Amino acid sequence: MLTYDTWNGEMPFFSIDNETKGALDVIRWAYEHYGDEVVYACSFGIEGIVLIDLISKVKPDATVVFLDTGLHFRETYETIEKVQKKYPSLRIVMKKPRLSLEEQAEQMGEQLWVHEPNRCCEIRKIIPLREVLTGVPAWISGLRREQSSTRRHVEFLNKDPKFQSIKICPLIHWTWKDVWNYVYKHQLPYNELHDKGYPSIGCEPCTSPALDANDLRSGRWAGRGKVECGLHES
Repeated sequence: MLTYDTWNGEMPFFSIDNETKGALDVIRWAYEHYGDEVVYACSFGIEGIVLIDLISKVKPDATVVFLDTGLHFRETYETIEKVQKKYPSLRIVMKKPRLSLEEQAEQMGEQLWVHEPNRCCEIRKIIPLREVLTGVPAWISGLRREQSSTRRHVEFLNKDPKFQSIKICPLIHWTWKDVWNYVYKHQLPYNELHDKGYPSIGCEPCTSPALDANDLRSGRWAGRGKVECGLHES
């Protein structure tokens, strides 16, 4: 089994000259290789919807983890309900932080996401995912190279030092247009905020409509000099 400790840089070959640009083959490999040990960490954004549909073709009862920070939009929770209804065998885990929002406010002050956004992300996203991935050899993510400069060099399989795991990214070659074409073709449910100028959707206090049509993540932490929550940074 390919693990963080056995990683030597060599990867299986996946052709991208097919309808899913290699994504379905990568997903098949992941579940054949890791079985129930691979976890999909999903934000239920539009890329997540595509991945769930592709995963359902390979592993209908896959485990999908949502980092429930307690700060998500109502529309995001509604999307999760729609997805569970469409894919009833899917095992969706709502992973919450150890600290409630009230406890966080008592210990660190109100609205930590305003004055210390990195610390808030650490408490409500990074630590919970680390707990989920402890002892897990691999996890799936919906990263695409086109999303931002920080994701431009992502491969199908990546050695992930932050979580001591193998990070699998099936959609790296997909464009924004590819994602939406797939969603429309297969009539998939999705977060209605995407139709209101939110290409990238995270926690409500830190997400606004995109400020730059050419930067899909420009509405995340706008004006705070922050582009990632830390899940995908070494």
